[in-house]
This record gives sequence, structure tokens and C-alpha cells, in this order.
Amino acid sequence: MKQEQVERSIIKTYRKDIWRKFTKAVTIYDLIQDNDKIAVCISGGKDSFLLAKCMQEIKKHGKIKFDLEFIVMDPGYSKENLDKVKKNAELLGIPIHVYESTIFESLKSMDVKSPCYMCARMRRGHLYRFASDLGCNKIALGHHYNDVIETIMLGILYNGEIVSMLPKIKSKNFPGMELIRPLYLVRESAIINWLKYNELEFINCACPLKKEDSKRAEVKELIKKLRETNKFVEYNIFKSVENININQVMGYIDNDKRYNYYDDYKE
Repeated sequence: MKQEQVERSIIKTYRKDIWRKFTKAVTIYDLIQDNDKIAVCISGGKDSFLLAKCMQEIKKHGKIKFDLEFIVMDPGYSKENLDKVKKNAELLGIPIHVYESTIFESLKSMDVKSPCYMCARMRRGHLYRFASDLGCNKIALGHHYNDVIETIMLGILYNGEIVSMLPKIKSKNFPGMELIRPLYLVRESAIINWLKYNELEFINCACPLKKEDSKRAEVKELIKKLRETNKFVEYNIFKSVENININQVMGYIDNDKRYNYYDDYKE
């Protein structure tokens, strides 16, 4: 049975590259606690479906007692794509709640330079609301290790700032709600290998406004080239935001207050 094969492959075949990385992130970042009710957000792609299966497995085999809900937020998918998401959820034994929205239509009428960024913000707002309606205190997203390092590089190269995609954050607009990223330490290459091993086929980004020459795609290609001459480049980028030396930077921002090294230097 396909569902059993997929579950076994996570625990056994990809134990080192997926399961241990997943459980390590859950443990060191303290992502799941007893009595949590977590809404796992499924976009229909490989990352979110792997996350859903990992969450099912840790609930089944782990020591923490918590509940799960699986949310599919339909931003305006074509019937073909939505049917594919539903078919994959059934194939993998994932009971989903599908919520409709008009995000894609709304984006078409908006004049925005970064539709992907705006789409992500709008999706997240809907997901928080759906999760809250289900009585959840957390939402889990399928961002992985490569998403993290690409975000760091995007901030440096295109925004002139050092920022990271954090493993968990508290919602400002939904008190008591928290966002977690359990695949934080899982590399995209492992997810692709898992996908091919199980002969699974998921939808890619179905947004009609997606730009193929996106900045994230450029950064992904840059990191790939750097890896050819430095096999540790991804690890070094990841660790860079954990090793910031405040005494060796020109300035930083803390709780919306800006500090400059020269302020202390003059004193």
C-alpha cells in the first residue's frame, strides 16, 4: 500500500536525512508541546505533504501528546490542481480541511512589485484564521533548510539587511497563536530524493503571477554555483545568523530601535 510505503521510507530509508533532521528541529527548537493542537498547512507541494506525514509519524511514535488538523487553503487553484491535492491527500492518508479564498484574483487586481511576497502574507493571514476556527494554537509550515539560507542571502543581496527565516515565531495579530517550521533542518535535496523514491507527483507553485526569473531562483542558482567550490557554503550561510558579533557590525536593530557602533565609539 502506497501510504505504508511512504511512511516506512520516512522512518527507515530516509531516517538520517529526513526523520532525524525533523525530530532534531522539533527537539532543539522546542516546536511541539503536550496538549498542542497544530494546524499543518498543505499547499499541495512536496514540502508540505512531507511535513504532514512527518507530523503524523511523530504523533504516532513520539512521546508528546498533541492533536493535528490538516488545512488546505485554496487561493484559487484550477480544478485540475485542486483535484490533484485532494487525490494525494487521500493516497497518503491525510484527512484535510479545504478552505476557499480569492487570493489569486485579488493579486491580479493589485499593482505589486513582489506578488510572491504579498501572496505569502495573504495566505498566512487566512491560515491563522482557519487554524483559530479549528481551535489550534499553532500552524506548521513546510519551509526547509534551503528556504532558510536562501532567505538570508535574499536579505543581504537585495534588501541590504541580515534577516533569517526563524524556526518559530509568535503571531502579532492572533494572540496565543504560534508559527512553527519543523522541516527547518531538512535539506531540499533529501525531500526530492524521497519524492522520487516513492514515485509521488505533487503540484508546483500554481500561482498565475509567478515569475520564473524570481530573485529566489537567482539566489538558489548562485548558492548552487558556490557549492561547486565550497561544499560547506550552505552550512556557513545557515550558521552566519547564529554567529553575529555585535562588536564587529556597523549597526543593528533591536525592537524597532536602531543602534550604530559609532554611538558607543564616541563615548
